[in-house]
Amino acid sequence: MVDLTLTARSLELLLGDWRGSGSAYEALAERIRLLIVDGRIGVDTRLPAERDLAERLGLSRTTVTAAYRHVREQGMLHSVRGSGSVARLPGAPAMLPAPLDHEYIDFSKAVLPALPWLPEVARQAVDDLPAYLSDAGFDPIGTPALRAAIADRYTARGLPTAPEQIMVTIGAQHAIALLSRALIGRGDRAVIEVPIYPHAYEALRAAGARLVPVPVAPHVTGDDDREETAGLVQAIRHSNPVAAYLIPDFQNPTGRTMSRTARARVLDAAARQGTVVIADETTAELNIDRRGEFPPMAADGPAVLIGSVGKTVWGGVRVGWIRAERPLIRRLLAVRSPGDLGTPILEQLIVTRLLDRMGEILELRREQLRAGRDGLEELLGRHIPEWDVPHVDGGIVTWVGLGASVSSQLALTARREGLIVAAGPRFGVDGAFERFLRLPICYSPETTDAAVQALARAWRSLAHAPVAEPEPELLASVV
Repeated sequence: MVDLTLTARSLELLLGDWRGSGSAYEALAERIRLLIVDGRIGVDTRLPAERDLAERLGLSRTTVTAAYRHVREQGMLHSVRGSGSVARLPGAPAMLPAPLDHEYIDFSKAVLPALPWLPEVARQAVDDLPAYLSDAGFDPIGTPALRAAIADRYTARGLPTAPEQIMVTIGAQHAIALLSRALIGRGDRAVIEVPIYPHAYEALRAAGARLVPVPVAPHVTGDDDREETAGLVQAIRHSNPVAAYLIPDFQNPTGRTMSRTARARVLDAAARQGTVVIADETTAELNIDRRGEFPPMAADGPAVLIGSVGKTVWGGVRVGWIRAERPLIRRLLAVRSPGDLGTPILEQLIVTRLLDRMGEILELRREQLRAGRDGLEELLGRHIPEWDVPHVDGGIVTWVGLGASVSSQLALTARREGLIVAAGPRFGVDGAFERFLRLPICYSPETTDAAVQALARAWRSLAHAPVAEPEPELLASVV
């Protein structure tokens, strides 16, 4: 059954600047197809009626009818008389049932490889398990040992923390969803940065939030982020949001770090307004060569913190956490049980052991990321020198300027070259960022070299060859 209906106004925002030099119906059809392939129009979403969209776009109904028919002929719309047109992906589900074929490079996921000593630690954690087997095994808040270890880590980073301020979750995404359900009611406003990690704003929207986007300036450093700070402060003061979701360190996807001065100003404005600031710090400790001291954001004012080991240990260890004051922890416990009954014990035991080795882990990651960043910059400068590649000082990605509004088209063309990459608009909420592409800096030299060469081939062929139809099972799942 179809749950979602896209209004003509919403589709207009997603379409952005869709008109090209060819016929209007072909340009409109191509943009709708790109939006479906890239996941910005979800499978089973009902598109607006032809008459409504024609009025909204200032087109004849004949043009919109022809565009819908063209997309339908490509197998990406299913129309039933009296029920409208519904987005679909022919031949395969939107989510991958199995790993991608090895002939493809998946650059849509910004993830480091698993720690080399992870299997050894996992075997050691099994020896700790018998002490927990007499219990039921359902753990909605976290084992005392892990909560204490996480609290100690915050304290070591400059933010005194008690174990009672910690809830252990099933990764950072689970933490975002829990906080969204606990803090946001339908129709409440929530401030977000744009571009933004897409699964974060999806969680906020699922909770009923009305999003208030504030642009992020990717190239600012230090106290040069006054303009961005002013935008956040103004949005908090004028929109009266219940929450604000920020990534203060090595933001995904831009890589920028918010200065200490900016953090204090934003947190002060939020405290005055009664807005809860949610600071996602999953990449906060992935420093390469950033100057200055940057403790957790809550050291500069009231903030709820999210962390995880998905970016430092391995994405397959699904353990994250929330640091908050005790009343909010109790509130989170109340909203958690309808969705899950707790974090797996064995994975908590693994992470408890690994937190004792965090210095060693971060040193390894620093060298891996330094090599990945420098290698990507050198390769892009050699193969695609016209792109604007910012020099990031940490994190896992860089936000490349293409110089033209072709990101979605480039992402589709790259699939023909064996590369899967997430288009810039995947990180927006309204179809923006067609001039940008997020690229990871955390892959091996061999993989990065192959990926850049594929991008270069796709870039050169973009203006000279039609885009091949991508296999539906190769849709980017952004991480």
